[in-house]
Amino acid sequence: MKRLVVLSGKGGTGKTTVAAALAQLAAGERRLVLVDADVDAANLGLLLDPREREVTDFVGAETAAIDAGACTACGLCAEACRFEAIAVSGGAYRVDPVACEGCRACLYVCPEAAIAMAPQLSGRRYRSDTRLGPLFHAHLLPGQENSGKLVTALRRDAEAWAERERPDVMLVDGPPGIGCPVIAAASGADLALLVTEPTPAAVHDFRRILGTLEHFGIPALACVNKADLNAERREEIRAECAARGVALLGDIPYDEAAVDAVRAGRPVTDAAAPRLAAALAGIWRALVPHLDA
Repeated sequence: MKRLVVLSGKGGTGKTTVAAALAQLAAGERRLVLVDADVDAANLGLLLDPREREVTDFVGAETAAIDAGACTACGLCAEACRFEAIAVSGGAYRVDPVACEGCRACLYVCPEAAIAMAPQLSGRRYRSDTRLGPLFHAHLLPGQENSGKLVTALRRDAEAWAERERPDVMLVDGPPGIGCPVIAAASGADLALLVTEPTPAAVHDFRRILGTLEHFGIPALACVNKADLNAERREEIRAECAARGVALLGDIPYDEAAVDAVRAGRPVTDAAAPRLAAALAGIWRALVPHLDA
């Protein structure tokens, strides 16, 4: 099985739109397992009409809890808390679970052992069926952190399924940026496809994600979305790819048909968008030899 992760240095470049289109093109030739690793804003399912099959709670953090019966109100826990998550109310010390970061400092200083750590529900993981193959996706609850851990857990779910079912390709729609969730999504990938656009911010962040992949030794390819909007920036991306030895697989033109397809909840290759469909089919054809290498 080959693992392909679709990434972008910044949000809004059309990464998920490209990932959904490539999934549809690939599904005609290969057995797929899909992973939406953008757990902070999972959108791949919006284009694939998933049917939920399994749900698993994700416990990504712990919060402190004070046993009021054992607490002597010495106040050492509040003094030790850097996050100001512990305060006295009505003569008793209480923990604000929203402010608590789970650092355990209060637990270590409590002379009465009146503090324990309680697991906190941080999100949920899902396995759903789609017409293109199974989709593993997740939802991080509002205000929760540890999205990198959730991505890792989601990848493990997909890998366990793949070990049993033996698909040809795992296609991962990764999160934007270069942070911990991106590293978790790209870990173990055979290949990364970077989706960028010809804007100053996108070019800047394109260089950053290339550097991240180079650091972890993950081969990168690239494509330019809305490539016809700025010829100068498009040339800058081409030059950057040439300087780093990154294959530029193709350009995707700006077309409002992409917006219409997303509104309809369909991949652009499955909608009335012939220019986009042709460009993405060309990118898929250029990608195949790298995927098969």
